[in-house]
Amino acid sequence: MTFIGTLPALVTPFKNDAIDEDALRAIVERCIEGGVDGLVPCGTTGESVTLSEDEHAQVVRIVVEQANKRVPVVAGAGTVSTRHTIHLAELCQKAGADGLLLVCPYYNRPTQEGLEAHFRAIAKACSLPSILYNIPIRTGVDMTVETLAKLSDVKSIVGIKEATGNVLRSQQILAACGDRFTVLSGDDTLTLPILSVGGKGVISVSANLLPKETSEVVRLWNAGKIAEARALHLRLSPVHESMFVEANPGPVKAAMAKRGLLAPEIRLPLVWPKSASMDKTFGALDRAGLA
Repeated sequence: MTFIGTLPALVTPFKNDAIDEDALRAIVERCIEGGVDGLVPCGTTGESVTLSEDEHAQVVRIVVEQANKRVPVVAGAGTVSTRHTIHLAELCQKAGADGLLLVCPYYNRPTQEGLEAHFRAIAKACSLPSILYNIPIRTGVDMTVETLAKLSDVKSIVGIKEATGNVLRSQQILAACGDRFTVLSGDDTLTLPILSVGGKGVISVSANLLPKETSEVVRLWNAGKIAEARALHLRLSPVHESMFVEANPGPVKAAMAKRGLLAPEIRLPLVWPKSASMDKTFGALDRAGLA
């Protein structure tokens, strides 16, 4: 199975520090109605590191049930531990996920050989197709193109969420690996540049708030409407940037709360964004005509 197009990295709504199932189902429905091509629960944007195992499985189950096979569900399962990642992968598979998102182990900073062994062990233990997730600013380790190329013989590894912020990396991956891996942007601001060199979509923060507009950029590009895709991407770019005025997912959650899509809750150690920060986000939305 391949995963392409626009896939929101779903927020996890809380109410009184518990999973808000009604809000989560409504967010999933709104995203699907907005034209997204898949859903990614329990990633960074979903505050996965603050979820218990039971909550992790609960979120995936709710998203799978609400999606009801209309779009694929790629569940986050990556942790600092290979053994724990395999356990979470099994929970996600049991909950009905169609695929896995596997971030490079963070904090313990494995070598390239360690990264390769980690992902091979997970693939051996779990048959679900997987998208690897490389985001050195959060993990402290950068998976090289050479390491990814070595993993090209693992059939269940089907894609890479490219979030290094290095504009050359996507084309280096594609040059080295060809069509072996689907390259997805891990940064909304780089979606169009990555599409231009052969990428197939984006795992998006902004799509939680703006599913229709974010999805339309990829649809326009795939339809050959390059000028229209470029115009919309440039219109949205300041909004994408404003989603990171404080640590993700604070700003996108605050913008969603303002629209009544979820309660204003985030889990420690993150705190609710300052009003001065959110003025920048709301201002960007206003200037884009999306307030």
